[in-house]
Amino acid sequence: MAINVKVVERPIEETSYVRATLKGMANTLKHLVGGHRVTTQYPEQRESISRRWRGTHRMLTTEDGKAKCVACGLCPTVCPANCIKLVPGEDEQGNRYPLVFDIDEFRCIFCGYCQEVCPEEAIHLGRHYENAEFNREGFIYDLERLMAQTHPVTEMWDPADPKGE
Repeated sequence: MAINVKVVERPIEETSYVRATLKGMANTLKHLVGGHRVTTQYPEQRESISRRWRGTHRMLTTEDGKAKCVACGLCPTVCPANCIKLVPGEDEQGNRYPLVFDIDEFRCIFCGYCQEVCPEEAIHLGRHYENAEFNREGFIYDLERLMAQTHPVTEMWDPADPKGE
């Protein structure tokens, strides 16, 4: 069986690598010289983030300074990353409260399920995103650290808002 070779003629403007290279370099030069700057000088200039940005967690407190959490166990149950550790306790009046409430921010995927499922609206994802620690243990937020957070909380999507903003 013989092998046939078919030669296809292509126009030079479609196959010229020199032309494509020169067009790319011209585009680069255009943006280098005449384009506007998009670099943000970060610590001095901060761009606004969305009201729905999901950052580090925050535990809301009551008027007397206690956590609003009633240790119902819904947040560790619904968490897909299994990053919430909750040990419930009960006082002499029968009120439930968390003995241990830890969130491993390294494992968290910031989905917001814990905020959505909380019946007391105690746990919220905040709008804080500057997380820097020197060791892995710094990313485990215990109850005291969660209650000490003061950044604004995430506003979840309201179905009544037609634009979804």
